[in-house]
Amino acid sequence: MVATIIDGKAVAAELRDEVARDVATLATAPGLATLLVGDDEASAIYVANKRRQCVEVGMRDLHRHLPGDIGQNELGALIDELSADPDVTGILLQLPLPPHLDAAALLARIDPDKDVDGLTEISAGRLALGKSGLRPCTPSGVVLLLDRAGVQMEGAEAVVVGRSNLVGKPQAQLLLERNATVTICHSRTRDLAAVCRRADIVVAAAGVPRMLGPDAIKPGATVIDVGMHRTPDGLCGDVDTDAVRATAGAITPVPGGVGPMTIAMLLRNTVTAAQRVAGGRAQDALR
Repeated sequence: MVATIIDGKAVAAELRDEVARDVATLATAPGLATLLVGDDEASAIYVANKRRQCVEVGMRDLHRHLPGDIGQNELGALIDELSADPDVTGILLQLPLPPHLDAAALLARIDPDKDVDGLTEISAGRLALGKSGLRPCTPSGVVLLLDRAGVQMEGAEAVVVGRSNLVGKPQAQLLLERNATVTICHSRTRDLAAVCRRADIVVAAAGVPRMLGPDAIKPGATVIDVGMHRTPDGLCGDVDTDAVRATAGAITPVPGGVGPMTIAMLLRNTVTAAQRVAGGRAQDALR
């Protein structure tokens, strides 16, 4: 048996087309405000990709490039201004920030209804309580990949390897929301391979190159690799893909798996935020 490859590039392209069609139905194009602080090369490249795809689907690019020495209060005031601006649909504060800035405090100032990254504490609370809200992009992208691949989540045993606030914890909550039985593994988990072998779905998001091999995968399981690492041999994920392909039923490649979904889900969140505002205005007009 050789695992089926779950093509994240193809699913992301389909999602961008869907977003573009939704944008075209709105009276006003959504506006995405990306905030880039300083001149970190990797962040600049990532933000440029977000901005390009934003424009390609018909959204307004409201980018702000800020000096690396900007103060906490000045950046916080800008976030407050954007949160209050009705022309701004979504706000994305690109991380990491320079060390003199308190990222958590700044994220907390983003209007949760404009938190298209799904990273504020209010967004996390809404997810934990099953309330309506904008969800973190990468975990949401994983769920969509599973859906598009026809993977049954309800009743499935799922293992999430990693407990970060960015991916691991929200991933577990989203899978639980889909009625999977979820286990979170981490650096203190005893016999990681044995725990993973129980799973019908394994989501690897620990940030350790090729940490999961075939001994950790049940035959026929679906493996989602969130990791991305540069090694002397090229890019790899948290899963030893070549070794696991003979055991898994389906697997995401690195690159070309989860990665393309993150920006596509950012666009989805932005148009969702716009649709909710438009729906609220329509309700107000009926009163």
